[in-house]
Amino acid sequence: MAKKEVKGYIKLQIKWGQANPAPPVGPALGQYGVPIQEFTSQFNERTKDKMGVKLPVVITVFEDRTFTFVVKQPPASTLIKGKLNLKSGSKIPQKEKVGHLKFDDLKALAEEKLPDLNAYDIAGAMKTLMGTARATGVTTDIDDMTLEQLRAKLAA
Repeated sequence: MAKKEVKGYIKLQIKWGQANPAPPVGPALGQYGVPIQEFTSQFNERTKDKMGVKLPVVITVFEDRTFTFVVKQPPASTLIKGKLNLKSGSKIPQKEKVGHLKFDDLKALAEEKLPDLNAYDIAGAMKTLMGTARATGVTTDIDDMTLEQLRAKLAA
């Protein structure tokens, strides 16, 4: 089978199970000649189990107008706010704290998000999520830990 030539990549954020030909999906796909209805039906079928959550999607478009797409995990801030039932993060995250993530909750989020992160292991993913939590105004149990201390705690 011959290798297909990639025409381009399209990165979008679309709500699960709710893709439609309206902007931003239609215009983004239309400029590459992708059959919009085919994409929306495939996307909605694959993501129908969790309606309404915004997901990053990377669509690879080939020269023959065929496509593949990868659905990623929700953004880290969305996962953190969902875990703590927050509507939004802090307006002044350095001064106003809006929540606290326990070690086990942060570990569970890190395991869920790890495939999309450029982290080497769970400890690295937890530190990455800790940074996002801090920027959202959320404290964590690992705020004062180094990466080595965190790895040691996970190994214990």
